[in-house]
Amino acid sequence: MTRSSYSPQSTLSFPSQLPIVDLSAADRGPQARRLLHAQLHSAAHDVGFFQLVGHGVTEAETRALTSAMHAFFALPEADRIALDNINSPHFRGYTRIGDERTGGARDWRDQLDIGAERPARDPGPWEAPYWWLEGPNQWPAALPELRTAALRWIDRLSAVAERLLHELLASIGAPADFYDDIFGPRAHPHLKLVRYPGSSGEGDDQGVGAHKDYGFLTLLLQDQVGGLQVQREDGNFHEVPPLPGAFVVNLGELLEVATNGYLIATNHRVVSPPGATERYSVPFFYNPRLDARINPLVFPYAGSAPGVTADPANPLFAEYGRNELKGKLRAHPLTTARHHADLLLHPEAQPALS
Repeated sequence: MTRSSYSPQSTLSFPSQLPIVDLSAADRGPQARRLLHAQLHSAAHDVGFFQLVGHGVTEAETRALTSAMHAFFALPEADRIALDNINSPHFRGYTRIGDERTGGARDWRDQLDIGAERPARDPGPWEAPYWWLEGPNQWPAALPELRTAALRWIDRLSAVAERLLHELLASIGAPADFYDDIFGPRAHPHLKLVRYPGSSGEGDDQGVGAHKDYGFLTLLLQDQVGGLQVQREDGNFHEVPPLPGAFVVNLGELLEVATNGYLIATNHRVVSPPGATERYSVPFFYNPRLDARINPLVFPYAGSAPGVTADPANPLFAEYGRNELKGKLRAHPLTTARHHADLLLHPEAQPALS
């Protein structure tokens, strides 16, 4: 995630809530698909966020994951800390409350970070340092069903996201398969199981600070507690009411870069739930291969693209892995200090860390 220091007031309503997009319309004939494309085009160009229904993920599939997630956070603290991501040079595992940071401030949540299950990779001096991001996950021995449910969820949502990306590209007149070659079996999906444990009690309501995601698409499963806020056209942050059965979808910065700003990545944040109320969410990040280079998208509206929003504190790279490594080094200072202190001086990381 990238960082934003801009924090205007939040508000509970907006003339139009997030658009609701029904992906199953793609299968209901040409007229329904044209309407789907019109909705996707508008949502991605004007808002950068929408609610996705008709995605085909069943209640049973969702329940298998959320039940395992709740069981994980109910484990004794010692069992969770045994999976501390400070043990992993690949930034996999458990992050304790307050150990992850956004915009330099601590996020009041704990989480389990999971990716594609692959062998540990220790890149040589001639290789890009982002290859550290490939490696095994950490799993609780007492909860084998978590591994099964999480890896199935990654596969399931990768398929949903691939289909959604195809329809989104088609909606703006681009070839639907334009980016197929940068995903495939070596794509770098990322899943978080997140718990917001309520207010810190210290006057700080940052569940996670304002940011934009740096990949292609994020599909978020949120519970009914609420707290997700999206920055809209008026500059304020607006609540995203939970919609049962829907994924909240937002575009990442790579799609904004690929379309020269025609499609937008939007600031969003989570405000801690009040008191001791807990909130659970499952963000899934659809990301390409670490070594993928993001070529500009060819589409009819390119001439009207306004350009990408520049942030001198957050330079974006054409190579995806450099963006993800930059984000991990900033978000997880304890893991970085233990395993990657040398990367803070690496020429690929230095511009983003000043």
